[in-house]
Amino acid sequence: MNYISHSFIKPESIERRDYQLSIAASVLQENSMVVLPTGLGKTAIALIATASRLLNAGGKVLMMAPTKPLVEQHYRFFSKYLRVEGAEETETDSGVFAMFTGDTPNQKRVQQWESATCIFATPQVIKNDCLAGRYRLTDVSLLIVDECHRAVGNYAYVFIAQEYFRQAKNALLLAMTASPGSNRQKVQEICENLMVGRVESRTETDADVKPYIHEREITHISVPLPKELEYVIKTLNQLLGTRLSMLSGFGYTVPAPDKLSMKAMNAISAQVQARIKQQDQTGFVGASVHAECMKLRHAISLAETQGSEALKQYLFKLQAEATDAKASKASIRLAQDPAFQNLTAQAKGWQEELLQKPEYIVKIVQKQLTEFPESRIIIFATFRDTVNLIVKKLTTEGIESHRFVGQASRDTEKGLSQKEQLATLARFREGAFKVLVATSVGEEGLDVPSTDLVIFYEAVPSEIRSIQRKGRTGRHGAGNIIVLVTEGTADETYRWISHSREKSMQKGISSLKKTPHTSSPVPAEKNQQMSIIDFDGEPEKKIIADDRETSSAVVEWLHKKNTIGLEITRLEYGDYAIGNQMLVERKTARDFVDTLVERDLLGQIKQMADACEHPVLIIEGAADLYTQRNIAPNAIRGALAAIGVQFGVSVFMVSGPEETAEMLYVLMNRELGEPSGRPSLHHHKSYQSEREQLEYILSSFPGIGPHQARSLLEHFGSLSAVISASEEELREVEGIGQKISGVITGLSHKKY
Repeated sequence: MNYISHSFIKPESIERRDYQLSIAASVLQENSMVVLPTGLGKTAIALIATASRLLNAGGKVLMMAPTKPLVEQHYRFFSKYLRVEGAEETETDSGVFAMFTGDTPNQKRVQQWESATCIFATPQVIKNDCLAGRYRLTDVSLLIVDECHRAVGNYAYVFIAQEYFRQAKNALLLAMTASPGSNRQKVQEICENLMVGRVESRTETDADVKPYIHEREITHISVPLPKELEYVIKTLNQLLGTRLSMLSGFGYTVPAPDKLSMKAMNAISAQVQARIKQQDQTGFVGASVHAECMKLRHAISLAETQGSEALKQYLFKLQAEATDAKASKASIRLAQDPAFQNLTAQAKGWQEELLQKPEYIVKIVQKQLTEFPESRIIIFATFRDTVNLIVKKLTTEGIESHRFVGQASRDTEKGLSQKEQLATLARFREGAFKVLVATSVGEEGLDVPSTDLVIFYEAVPSEIRSIQRKGRTGRHGAGNIIVLVTEGTADETYRWISHSREKSMQKGISSLKKTPHTSSPVPAEKNQQMSIIDFDGEPEKKIIADDRETSSAVVEWLHKKNTIGLEITRLEYGDYAIGNQMLVERKTARDFVDTLVERDLLGQIKQMADACEHPVLIIEGAADLYTQRNIAPNAIRGALAAIGVQFGVSVFMVSGPEETAEMLYVLMNRELGEPSGRPSLHHHKSYQSEREQLEYILSSFPGIGPHQARSLLEHFGSLSAVISASEEELREVEGIGQKISGVITGLSHKKY
């Protein structure tokens, strides 16, 4: 085997492949996107480009990937094969290589940024650090964006690319993906967002790639649809047809039930929203019926592709939702339909899975492990319930398997933390068990040697997901792919949709390769008209943003303002803090109404109001506030009245994120208007009574607002009694919890 010889790559470590060298040489010339099937070495190309860039341009290399397991994977690969001055031959923890995730403390990231040459990180961490001003991207000579098909909309990759080309002295970007998508407009958007000027792609049929391709056999196995499920699907389609007829009766344009694609559902939704904006009552009714259609469509999909167990759990969930005090009319109406009630009654009698897909999987896995005992097998399923069902079935048959799911926990089921995900992958890679059952979290970037067999529990319509699933096998040897398809259902449709989109994607990439998008990088100095506030000099005033707000365009806009200091931290109340006594809660019109209907909006706002002197609520998309859901306008007006009058919260209506940022800027200037630009420790005010002075003094304690100060004084009778009270006594007052009582007793007895 021939190896790459390079002073920055460890000897006899990376196989020499001409197509990889050709692509690496090309991407070093300008910002590029590399589209390469999984298993053909995108990471190796990134390593070669990194070695050349560090040798010729110096600086740092920043490589980003969307998940911690992927970041850790890149960190291990580069630490093993890249030879950088200062890194020990056998040591990854040399300081030259650094890994940034949400678990890495802020101060440690700052220190490592200064010393490290190669940083591997999740994009959200880098975005947060840029927003908080912890470090700059000035010395990054190569930015590598893995799984770059995510660089659309408001994803962190887009913001970071803008910042990179604004800050870097010698910028170069390498974007990588196995599947950017079949939609040419989306691919073009990715190129524009990342300033890509060149697209480099290879397929498995290219002459320079063929020698390295391992045979992959794709087999589609038809699974018969049981009579019981056939009856259920027929009933669900009848229920769906009834709802579509209702919409048609109101004058909406609707398709036949068997033609009801997601695109058609979105078209109906657009008609509904148009009527709601016109205050047409049929719009509110249409929204409710549309919600029923969505539920029924999902139930049909579960029955066709997942089976009876997943469907049963969903039917029971819909039934439970209807009994909730805050249930929507759609949920109640559906649950009260006699046909739906008959279905749920029938589902209670299902003792085992009716669809035979799990049995097929057991037989396939048993055959593979009997013929090839050292095989590694990955099974993909869309839903966690199905993953759990497969694991249980395999375990019952004596086959050890483990689930690989995301971090989010749901009801009593816990997700896998990123640490658990990494440990599971490591054990699978080492052969501790032979079968991994994964949701979509396992589709991107898994590096598992000798994965001999991949099983799709269902066909997927997404060409990106299909390509990524297939890429889990045939990487280091021949591999097989088996797709289970339920006869006469959406499974068959999705199979052909995916195939068609894959072909379309290849054509689209070929055309982009011939006529690449060209775009000049953003210059270091913004070439745009400046507003008057841009001439105010160095930032002296500060807005504190909750770290959960960093995905919003508001924070990005504030970050771009030269005259605003921006701090990112976790806030207990509100989304933004200005000075010591102003908290701002930001809600979109939809979120405002959803929180009012489904959660405790007034309680949330009251907590914020109690914690500060100047509480503020900003509502985005105010023009659509009364059209978001089928809720009486006076209910919304009543909530606004309570927030403004009863809680003393200032309410501002704005059109969108940019106007929110402008409003925050104005509020900052009002709140922090002192000549020094620094907030006072406690705002001065002329009080008319001793009572107000006592409230004023007590409300200066962190976390205590005027309402809580008043409650404490009324309960204890004097300021000295409040300060002398024990934590247990303080907690007897309504609205005073463990945290606030601890603050009062702690500060009252703390030595100066």
